[in-house]
Amino acid sequence: MKIFSTSHDFNYSWEEVSIANWRKYSPWNKKTPHVIAVDTLARHVDPETGILRTERLITCHQSAPKWLSSFLGGTEVSHVYETSYVDPRTKTVTMCSTNMTWADLLSVRETVVYKPCAAARNSKTTFEQTAQIVAMCGGWQKVKNSIEQFTVERFSQNAAKGREGFEMVLEMSRRVFAQERERLAQQVEAKL
Repeated sequence: MKIFSTSHDFNYSWEEVSIANWRKYSPWNKKTPHVIAVDTLARHVDPETGILRTERLITCHQSAPKWLSSFLGGTEVSHVYETSYVDPRTKTVTMCSTNMTWADLLSVRETVVYKPCAAARNSKTTFEQTAQIVAMCGGWQKVKNSIEQFTVERFSQNAAKGREGFEMVLEMSRRVFAQERERLAQQVEAKL
């Protein structure tokens, strides 16, 4: 098993980040052209805790090197199952995802957490990402290590792109909300 882990502080409040998270794969994000579709399978708010639980299926175009593609059956479309929990009381968004495609050969379990930054609770949000990667190649330790190492390196590259793309979404969301607040203020002022 190999572990990938990273963290980053966004210069946006938890409220801004938790709302923009639903637009992460929108056209505003120029860094996610590989995402083909995001389908919401279920959504529920727990009346006691207020936690919003959402299940989604994310379909991606995923290219792999030829040596790895032969183990994975040559398909370039993959599916990821994601369950997210938005807790408004603790101001935490937790997203857990696992690959469905190639799951009998490679297990990737990712956890992402967004929470207010300890140093600037009202203006910054801490992003933590961890992935556990396990190749299931039986006794082929060298192949197993190569697949796991390639996946960790790909995660690292994608994490950097994902952070850049999410910054784009956050900035666009901030602009849209600012425009909407200004429009509403003008409407209120016109009625007075």
